[in-house]
Amino acid sequence: MTDTMEVFPGVRAEKCPFDPPPAIQSLQEEAPLTRVRLRNGVEVWLVTRYAEQKTLLADPRLSSDATRPGYPIEVDIAAGGDAPVSFILMDDPEHARLRRMVTSSFTIKRVETMRPGVQQIVDDLIDEMLAGPKPVDLMQAFALPVPSLVICQLLGVPYDDHESFQENSKILINRDASGEERRAAGGRLFQYLDGLIGQKITNPGDDLLSSLVERIGNGELTRPEAVQMGVLMLLAGHETTANMIALGTLALLEHPDQLAVLRETDDPVLVSSAVEELLRYLHITHNGRRRVALEDIEIASETIRAGEGVVLAGDIANRDPSVFPDPDVLDLRRNPRRHVAFGFGVHQCLGQPLARMELQVVYSTLYKRIPTLRLATTLEKIPFKHDGSVYGVYELPVTW
Repeated sequence: MTDTMEVFPGVRAEKCPFDPPPAIQSLQEEAPLTRVRLRNGVEVWLVTRYAEQKTLLADPRLSSDATRPGYPIEVDIAAGGDAPVSFILMDDPEHARLRRMVTSSFTIKRVETMRPGVQQIVDDLIDEMLAGPKPVDLMQAFALPVPSLVICQLLGVPYDDHESFQENSKILINRDASGEERRAAGGRLFQYLDGLIGQKITNPGDDLLSSLVERIGNGELTRPEAVQMGVLMLLAGHETTANMIALGTLALLEHPDQLAVLRETDDPVLVSSAVEELLRYLHITHNGRRRVALEDIEIASETIRAGEGVVLAGDIANRDPSVFPDPDVLDLRRNPRRHVAFGFGVHQCLGQPLARMELQVVYSTLYKRIPTLRLATTLEKIPFKHDGSVYGVYELPVTW
């Protein structure tokens, strides 16, 4: 390890808040794999380019098992108490066994049946904003409620409890939170979902948590496993999409020519392409996908030794100029479908059909309903989530 080795994930340039940290982008120009230090001082491999990332994400010799020695983790991963580890931090076959139990709720066909309901949620929230005072914080008035309402309906979680689970979620994804704070927040979320599971054991409904209760009864799933799956879906189901709504809106307001493309089109194909481009351009999960090598792996003239940690930085893979021409340009008319915002391989994001549909509804509706939407402050005063594992903004004051 050398003192000149870059620290991952690095610091974004103050005047370029939508771009990955410049130091990490520079590493991509130098080599597809390089050595970096995590914030805790651990040295790992950073995979900077698109081709090598896709190759490695599909390689079973890289493990997602966070309990293995050498796994590049910086923060406590436990949900609190004796809660099991999430299945996204497991390898097959156990990962596949648990994931299959919820896959049917996130198929494209199932998600499309939810589109009219999501459209109603979006329209109702816009109606409330238009009828209320301005300026308004778009994050609290719109970006957070949309996915929170949707995931609550899907899971069978009372939306009235949203302030509590959102507050605990914020702590869990804050990189600067202490281990004690994270364990306490995780424990509260786990106990909350455990209580809901208990209610659905005696009074099941037509929702995803109730389907997990049925699997508990069949002996396919333990109650702690079901609770942890609920925690994962509740957390992932609102935090990522909420930040994409707010950060995507900010990016569009800063690129008015691209905002006009969305505001003026009724073409669902173009809307879909715009969503993919915003996912590529912003890539809000900027801590990289973490793995540990089970065996020696030869790639790009380097050898990743067994037991060494690997970080695959999707934000810079999505800015790889060999795949995406002019990658630092936001172009809603390009077709960036090959981006890795949702990962690749067996661990690619389970909820991506739902996220895509929600973003399509939001981006095709908000700017038409409020065509004069604009910032109520300056970009320099926007509080960005530089301390979070999910990037976005804490507030987005807008007016019209």
